[in-house]
Amino acid sequence: MMMHQVLHDKLKADAERLSEALEHMSKLFLAPKEEKTLRAFTSAEVGELLRVSDSYLRKAHFDGRIPEVEQGPGNKRLYSAENILQIRNILAQNAKDPFQFLPGRRQGDKLQIWSTVNFKGGSSKTTTTVTLGMRLALRGYRVCLVDADPQASLTTFFGYQPEIDFRHGGTLYDAIRYNDGETSRVPIVDVLRKTYFPNLDLVPGGIMLSEFETETPTALSRGEQPVFFNRIRDSLRQVEDDYDIVLIDCPPQLGYLTMAAVCASTSLLMTIIPERVDLASASQFLTMASGVLEVLYSNGGIGAYDNFAYLLTRFDTAISTQQDLSEWLRQLLGDSVIKTPFVKSSAVSEAGLSQKTIFEVDLATTKNRKTYERALESVMSFSNDIEKMIQSAWGRGGTNEA
Repeated sequence: MMMHQVLHDKLKADAERLSEALEHMSKLFLAPKEEKTLRAFTSAEVGELLRVSDSYLRKAHFDGRIPEVEQGPGNKRLYSAENILQIRNILAQNAKDPFQFLPGRRQGDKLQIWSTVNFKGGSSKTTTTVTLGMRLALRGYRVCLVDADPQASLTTFFGYQPEIDFRHGGTLYDAIRYNDGETSRVPIVDVLRKTYFPNLDLVPGGIMLSEFETETPTALSRGEQPVFFNRIRDSLRQVEDDYDIVLIDCPPQLGYLTMAAVCASTSLLMTIIPERVDLASASQFLTMASGVLEVLYSNGGIGAYDNFAYLLTRFDTAISTQQDLSEWLRQLLGDSVIKTPFVKSSAVSEAGLSQKTIFEVDLATTKNRKTYERALESVMSFSNDIEKMIQSAWGRGGTNEA
């Protein structure tokens, strides 16, 4: 007689098998004890990141104003991210306008906190957040990424396996949790992680964040302070002076974690796939969010925003209906729709398989260079659009090339 497996036993067994398989997959890409590292950048890439021309960079090397760097095939200069940051600081010290090279906050500028939201999974929310964060860090901003999603997909981009590496804590949950006997929340600096990206730090996510959703109603009933919508905001205040920009990756639902992130934010970024079913989901999210935010606003949990922007993601230029829907959205929502979409690309998907973003792929070794270049152009363009919005929130425009 066939025995039927109890459901929770099956789920537990499947979870263990999947976890072991994922750990094995990670080892295929990362050798034991090896941490992720960042590729080198060409002089053309560095010139774009520093907002100078290639000839300006060559002359600065020739004049001895900036240190020499490693040379690759054909005696072409190759720059590490650390090299770029060092050169950025040297050029800023001797520039008429140092802010050309150091574009972040000045005295009086408030910390920019952007939350990426969507009601529906699969809208490239996490890929958008991590890619934007890396781009802004390379452009000279001090960036902190916060993974507020229990699935912790953003955290995996940095070489972590959350269910193993943070099994006993070390995530955002520890910094926002409620009191439980002798256990209370910790300062956010206790869970902040430096990454292999200079100027880019990470607050990891993990499955324990789901406890915040279930514990909040009880905490509200007993009047525990601070209330849920102030917990992420209060934690970030502890490191406010250390960053220019914080990007929060929210879970794909309008729960307490998302509301806490939204209340901490100065701007919101909503990812939308230009398909009818996704637009219907977006409409539902906006309807629900408006009602919830009205309640939070009346209770002092939320204030004015610098931006509420929509980014079209997984945009397929070969599908005419997506082109039509994107134009329709722009007519409907106006300048709230970011000018450049995040195009759908096999290059982005292939990079993700090895826990990389498009910025981490070495174009010199890739087989489909043109595909990667098109994807990279899309990412750089929408990131530049958002960078302009950040600068505008600080009361200024972009910077010109030297």
